[in-house]
Amino acid sequence: MAVVRLANISKRYAGAATPSVDDVSFTVADGEFMVLLGPSGCGKSTTLRMIAGLESITGGEMSIDDRVVNDVPAMDRDIAMVFQSYALYPHMTVAENLAFGLKRRKVDKAQIDERVGKAASILGLSELLQRKPFALSGGQRQRVALGRAIVREPKVFLFDEPLSNLDAALRVNTRNELVRLHHRLGATMIYVTHDQVEAMTMGQRICVMNKGQVAQIGKPLDVYRQPADAFVARFLGNPPMNLAKAKVVSQGGANFAQVGGAMLPLARWSAADLAPSAGDVLIGIRPEELGLLEGGAADANALRGTVSAIEPLGAETLIVVDLDNQAGEVTARVHRDVQLTLGDPATLGFAGSALYLFDAKTEKAILASAA
Repeated sequence: MAVVRLANISKRYAGAATPSVDDVSFTVADGEFMVLLGPSGCGKSTTLRMIAGLESITGGEMSIDDRVVNDVPAMDRDIAMVFQSYALYPHMTVAENLAFGLKRRKVDKAQIDERVGKAASILGLSELLQRKPFALSGGQRQRVALGRAIVREPKVFLFDEPLSNLDAALRVNTRNELVRLHHRLGATMIYVTHDQVEAMTMGQRICVMNKGQVAQIGKPLDVYRQPADAFVARFLGNPPMNLAKAKVVSQGGANFAQVGGAMLPLARWSAADLAPSAGDVLIGIRPEELGLLEGGAADANALRGTVSAIEPLGAETLIVVDLDNQAGEVTARVHRDVQLTLGDPATLGFAGSALYLFDAKTEKAILASAA
């Protein structure tokens, strides 16, 4: 397979005020499944297209197995790309679609048959080889597109939001198929998506992008549990992390975050940790960390307010609480049997270890010093 390295890669289109991709650097290890994650317009697809050779590189250096490929044509990079669109030839059978690229490269017929048969077996297409695309479901068409990449036996597989056109159930099934496919092939794969669930469940590492830059790279759960900034904290998680403006207040030698009428202890952070923020911070709490306190019980780590929305989801219920003193709103993920109505008072408690802090200006995470 291959190691893919991007060193300070950038892309600026003619006439654009800012680059679409700005100083992006990361390395995808041999056989790794890396996911590029971010909102629309963050530069993830442009980055993938530069790796593929479909977009020119404005600055920086890109290499595949230590071979610099900045000026190497796409056809000579030994990569295969699967797009959001299936792009199958409607007049060809599944077998002919799978074999088309190999025939163009004048691969021996016996080898073509062997590769097509192997790919069809891996993807469960063996019984469909004589069908044409119109006779296939959306999931089957996407598997044919995947098979067309597999028969190439490339160094690197690239995926540009390949599941976006599938319905919810098919997305789950195809997502699992891709994970099994990676395990079976042990191939280097780079996958672009805006869907955090795809990123969390498929990637061995994820690269979160924002405004053309890398926001954070790491293992999915590491990024989820230790977001580098408020953008990453909001983007990973459904519902997203609750963020509220707060003021750091010192009382009796201890530090607190004042949120509306609540004073939340900041025992994990020292005065030195908090000093650079000049007292203005964002507090963050994930919805699953919030729980209803019975009868408005007093608790040092608690937020009080009024229920403004209730979303029963079957297995659980989401409640939105408008905090007292117009301090904003928070969403809590609570038990499905919770009995509440709009306008009810609610007290939400949480463990002190569930609290995150971010600088209000830079939105960078404020980390607590090791004890």
